Amino acid sequence: MEQEQQVEVPSYFVCPISLQIMRDPVTLPTGITYDRDGIERWLVSAGTCPLTKQPVAPDCEPTPNHTLRRLIQSWCALHADHGVERVPTPKPPADRARVAALVSRLHATTTTSAALLDALRELKDVASESDRNRKLLALVPGAVDILVAVITASSQSATAACDEALEIICSLQLSEQCLARVIERDSEALVHALVDTLQRSNAKSRAHAAVLLADVTAAMSPNRLVSLPEQVFVEMVQLLSDKVSNPATKTVLHVLVGTTSCGRNRVKVVEAGAVPVLIDMLLDGPDRRTSELTLATLDRLCGCAEGRAALVAHGTGVAMVGKMVLRVSDLATDKAVRILRSVARHTATAAVVQEMAQTGVVGKLCLVVESAEQCSERTRERAGETLRLHARAWRNSPCLQPHLQALYPC
Repeated sequence: MEQEQQVEVPSYFVCPISLQIMRDPVTLPTGITYDRDGIERWLVSAGTCPLTKQPVAPDCEPTPNHTLRRLIQSWCALHADHGVERVPTPKPPADRARVAALVSRLHATTTTSAALLDALRELKDVASESDRNRKLLALVPGAVDILVAVITASSQSATAACDEALEIICSLQLSEQCLARVIERDSEALVHALVDTLQRSNAKSRAHAAVLLADVTAAMSPNRLVSLPEQVFVEMVQLLSDKVSNPATKTVLHVLVGTTSCGRNRVKVVEAGAVPVLIDMLLDGPDRRTSELTLATLDRLCGCAEGRAALVAHGTGVAMVGKMVLRVSDLATDKAVRILRSVARHTATAAVVQEMAQTGVVGKLCLVVESAEQCSERTRERAGETLRLHARAWRNSPCLQPHLQALYPC
């Protein structure tokens, strides 16, 4: 079979961002043309023209370049025999008026009506089309407030409406200012609604509730964080235990790391049964990022006596943390060493000291002290400090191999 001839694509058909043929070329006020999908994604985070670096207003509407699109379509049709893919005419994007009208429909309906569900589903379809539509929705006055109101009013009585509103709001990537406003209006009602959703059996809705809870708690003040009800942490731990999905697991871990900066919350998380669940997760051999987040959570929890006691009480807790040293990443090693230092400093009974030697934890710490290429100076210092805490018991322990005894810090 004759090999297809390579066709050179005209440079002005190529998007400067994706370096692919533009399917929906649009022009910014700076005069530069980009593919709509690429420039909308860029503007969400950067707010400037990629080539000129000039600022672009948040409400900027790029102008469709119909002439260039038709040229691209004609060129693609002309070279179809050479394997060039046809470029279809793009669907017109939603305008601000249409999105605002859908939001107005939400205001005009009740939480139990079919009209509310229809309006939410239409709004979800619009939001799912592009980053531009999601950006438009987030900017419509009152849009986020009405979605939150649907969630708080429908979490138990009309779960379908709550599910749709949750999915929409989780797709919007709300700003810190917007989240702060939501929290100020009624964070308690929203948190209780999310807890109600987490208690249901719908895995997708539970995952969305965890995402919104992560965003909300990240924007909370310390005073609000410390007032979170215990049921929040019970449901978070249950979501970890149920292994709904890897993204949901990471979301929950982010929530636990963020909320346990407050000492009282550490005790709540421990009492919710988090420590054995986290250790079992390490036993399952998670990916690098999940391992790091799991160890970061355990590190937080070992900042309280209850957390350290739960770790030591677990049959493989100390050994599993020691196993993570020099195995996953520099960050994971640092968190594991911090945990072991907390245990050695505050919970080191004779049995625990012996266990740390027998399970190879002491040997791992010796390797950390000497591993300048793999560990930071601060991690090596922590490992050395931990070894010196029980040097009498460990330095000449028969469990410590001779080559590791030579590495033992003075």
